[in-house]
Amino acid sequence: MDARMAHSHGGYATASAIVFTLVALFQVYRAAAGLPVQIGGTSVPVAASWGIAAFAALMAFWGWRSR
Repeated sequence: MDARMAHSHGGYATASAIVFTLVALFQVYRAAAGLPVQIGGTSVPVAASWGIAAFAALMAFWGWRSR
């Protein structure tokens, strides 16, 4: 891998890690505060936010680690 691709990969990994970190933090806040969410008239259970937060945290960890 040449230097340009390595730099591009590092930028992508950092951007992804930031986005997934923010998603994880928002989902933890939503779950802890018990904020209601509806998608198309269907209520999304708070437990879904815990699962999404865990997935996003793992993706963020992976992104930070692969920089």
